[in-house]
Amino acid sequence: MKDNLFIAFEGIDGSGKSTQVKLLSDNLKKAGHKVYSTFEPTDGPIGSVIRNIFNNRIEADHRTIAGLFVADRLDHLLNKTNGILKKLQEGYTVITDRYYFSSYAYHGVHMPMDWVIEANSMSADLLRPDLNIYIDISPEISMNRLSKGRSSMELYETIENLIKVRNKYLEALEQLKFKEKIFITDGNRPSEIIAIDVWNEFHP
Repeated sequence: MKDNLFIAFEGIDGSGKSTQVKLLSDNLKKAGHKVYSTFEPTDGPIGSVIRNIFNNRIEADHRTIAGLFVADRLDHLLNKTNGILKKLQEGYTVITDRYYFSSYAYHGVHMPMDWVIEANSMSADLLRPDLNIYIDISPEISMNRLSKGRSSMELYETIENLIKVRNKYLEALEQLKFKEKIFITDGNRPSEIIAIDVWNEFHP
């Protein structure tokens, strides 16, 4: 295993990505890695605008949202204070909750996926993950998880949309399987079992 890695977790809403980011982070730290965990949209200025759109505080066209994600992702990579490239240079293994496959899937529902891939090509040229981990769950389970303890749903969180997003994820993963290192795991199982699957991908 390389000294430090860049790992991206992907999946529809409610797939358990944030749980798996934490579990993998803990395991890597025990194995002696310095680990930096992050997420998209970021908590930077552009990410904050995206979150306001998701929470229905700001209205925006899907094309505008896709463009904001392109900008937020580039800042996520290039930010001189806590950007991913800086953290990798400092020797951290970086784990992100979402990267460009999220854009391919979520925005590919509303516009040609090839356009979304091209719009994010600068990010892909700057840095491809050492591993994209896709947690595959059924949209029905996703909605069940999202509705627990929530008073409102975000922009993309409908069963109809999540079915389309999952299909776009599978389409993108198939289309780019020769360009990207991809690991797909069944997210309908308990989180501890998924974490073992993920860890075994690093230490077979």
